[in-house]
Amino acid sequence: MFKLFFVYIVVGGLSQSPITVHAFSKPFLAPHSILASQVTIYPKSSSLYASSVVPEKEALDTNPSTKFGSPLSDSVKDLNRVAIAFLKGTLFDNIFSGEDRAYARFYALETIARVPYFSYLSVLHLYETLGKWRKAKYLKLHFAESWNEMHHLLIMEELGGNERFTDRFVAQHVAFGYFALVVFLYMVNPVEAYNLNQEVEQHAFATYDQYLHENTEMLKSKPAPKAAIDYYIEGDMYMFDEFQTECEMRRPEIKNLYDVFVAIRDDEMAHVKTMERLQTELDYSSINDGECELPDL
Repeated sequence: MFKLFFVYIVVGGLSQSPITVHAFSKPFLAPHSILASQVTIYPKSSSLYASSVVPEKEALDTNPSTKFGSPLSDSVKDLNRVAIAFLKGTLFDNIFSGEDRAYARFYALETIARVPYFSYLSVLHLYETLGKWRKAKYLKLHFAESWNEMHHLLIMEELGGNERFTDRFVAQHVAFGYFALVVFLYMVNPVEAYNLNQEVEQHAFATYDQYLHENTEMLKSKPAPKAAIDYYIEGDMYMFDEFQTECEMRRPEIKNLYDVFVAIRDDEMAHVKTMERLQTELDYSSINDGECELPDL
């Protein structure tokens, strides 16, 4: 099953990425030495073209997707959606079924969910080292996303989600393979890697949302884990603000376990929106860099 999934992703990514395949067939070049014939300019009619007029060089360098990627067809996006839904239904719904398995399921989900951000960072560090492309802004963004997912994981561990060896074994080995897959996809076509993760995060949002609706009273009767208090209330909110790419200054209210799961669910939706945004040539705005107009608090 996983082999078929890997082949599908590879073929789908390669079929959508004329820029990157061409670039990797030649030695790495510094950004200023790339010839016009070596890149594909998005037409103004493309869904990836911004509503405002952007200079050609700036458009090509806006984010990893426009620098190294190419647009995905609707059919490939649909395949990504179906593939993630299939894996969720066959793997997670079977391995982690049962009333007492929710925290173990969330532990596995968070172990795997933070992997793509490590993959993005690895590839971007490689490009920077080789002098191919450097925008520290995206290193900061993806690290902030991984920091957020790490704290989700700490919360699930405090709730006992990692007690069983078999659960740790499955989650960690899937995460290991997933890391290599996303590194490959990100080098072939960042748009494919971002779109695939968008579907993963969308399913994470739906999973948490369903759990909240089905267990409202039970969750409201339990205290918030210390890891949640340390992150959402007493922690340094710089990293939390950094992955809110729509200039939204969120401050979750944490009074009980229900509030914790609401905050985690909303975090997942923030990741969905970021992954969707990074598939276009649009740059994101960072609160910490003074790029957002925020109301006086």
